[in-house]
Amino acid sequence: MRYGIVTETYPPEVNGVALTVQGLEHGLRERGHAVDLVRPRQPTDGIAPAHALLVRGAALPRYPGLRFGLPATATLRRQWRQARPDAVYVATEGPLGWSALRAARQLGIPVATGFHTRFDHYMRDYGASWLQGAALRWMRRFHNGAQATLVPTTELQDNLQRLGFANVVRLARAVDTAQFDPALRDPALRARWGLRDGELAAIHVGRIAAEKHLGLAVRAFRALQAVRPQARFVWVGDGPARGALQCDNPDFIFCGVQRGEALARHFASGDLFLFPSRSETFGNVTLEALASGVPTIAFDYGAAREVLRDGVHGAAIACTGDANHDDAGFIAAAMRLGADDALRMRMRDACRDAVAALRPAQVAEDFDRLLRTLADAGAPHAAALAR
Repeated sequence: MRYGIVTETYPPEVNGVALTVQGLEHGLRERGHAVDLVRPRQPTDGIAPAHALLVRGAALPRYPGLRFGLPATATLRRQWRQARPDAVYVATEGPLGWSALRAARQLGIPVATGFHTRFDHYMRDYGASWLQGAALRWMRRFHNGAQATLVPTTELQDNLQRLGFANVVRLARAVDTAQFDPALRDPALRARWGLRDGELAAIHVGRIAAEKHLGLAVRAFRALQAVRPQARFVWVGDGPARGALQCDNPDFIFCGVQRGEALARHFASGDLFLFPSRSETFGNVTLEALASGVPTIAFDYGAAREVLRDGVHGAAIACTGDANHDDAGFIAAAMRLGADDALRMRMRDACRDAVAALRPAQVAEDFDRLLRTLADAGAPHAAALAR
């Protein structure tokens, strides 16, 4: 089979969407399929790989290092006439994604879209709550233009169906447990963080931005620090809020963006993962923390709802609706787990066990099957999958 993948973000950009899309692409290739990737050209690009079409892009405001694709309907139509894909996966809802939907529709190519980002929630987090309804309508129109919309959890599938999204299909996520492993815990790295044996490192991994609700992580750590003064808070990642956060908290340790084995060593060298985000569609870092044997505190939705058992792998904090989250419970859990070394040690093996069965190869197989179904039989079978 020949598949097309269209995305506005892709490594070396570091974010959950980019890494998820790359994993899906590699999974299809490993299964023997031809995959034609369409993405914006990045500053580091030289000659385009044979399997990639690099289109014009522009910098994403407020996010240095990230880009979005400019409209390219005619270019995609011309490309797909020359090498027609059996099905196309459109991962992002930007101008390039809309162009891909239009080109595929004009050529009669079946399309699946990926629901990766809650832009409606971002409106709230950036002080524009009055735009939430418009953002939701825009996303619904985009995704309902495809034969299937892929989501990572049953919870999100049900939620989007209630909001009028059609043909919503769950495609589970996985984590590479060969990469993320407690055995990579690095005493030398912990020493560079200023920690001695028995001292605690709280860690956050992800984009440092307003929508991640990071003020709660700061408050939780300060409460924990009151009972464990030698604890350190380690931040892995970058983003538009880093400067202010670093200025306001000079004792925090900022490690910047980490990749590959270095990222895995940072995860495994932490003792408690604080993940206060309330705007994720999934949260891949939750799986990575658990695979690394690090007890995790997160709100009970997305990846946490799927795999994290409260009191066994960390703490799953109640959340009911967009605005009803138990911030006090998050802080209390950080204090309770951070203060109890024996409890966290008991949790380490359980954390690893929680994700041991989540295999990237299975995700690739499921993705392949779904795209093949679209290619072979079109929209009616996508609707059957969603039910």
